[in-house]
Amino acid sequence: MSLPHPQDDPAFYDHLILKRFLAWVIDLVVTVVLVILVLIATAFIAAFFLPVIWSAVAIAYRTVMLSRYGATFGMMIASIKLRHINGRTPETVTCLWHSVIYSASMVFMVPQIASVALMLTTPYKQGLNDVVLGTTMVNRFLEY
Repeated sequence: MSLPHPQDDPAFYDHLILKRFLAWVIDLVVTVVLVILVLIATAFIAAFFLPVIWSAVAIAYRTVMLSRYGATFGMMIASIKLRHINGRTPETVTCLWHSVIYSASMVFMVPQIASVALMLTTPYKQGLNDVVLGTTMVNRFLEY
């Protein structure tokens, strides 16, 4: 079974860009809180390695949430979930790569711009990491 094409069933992809932005903001807040907890737990020694700690926390958070629930906390609130184009729930390795590619694209401006441009132009509203991995976000309330 595969996901319906956006022309055949646009409800699966309605408002995804806005929902992805909302999920991004919520997940940013969650990540900040988690990083602050790590800083406190390490008596602020982790501050010397903040970029590495931040990346590790963000990748771990996204990977665990995506592989367990198909969505991060922000995605759950925004009512979206990650799926392969063929409709399958992504396995842990795909979720890890999704998180790593996302985190790497956040470091550089060009991949981030490319990701937003892809969301605006691809039929499935896919970001750069989605195009690379063959995944997309769909509205969670729809069953297929």
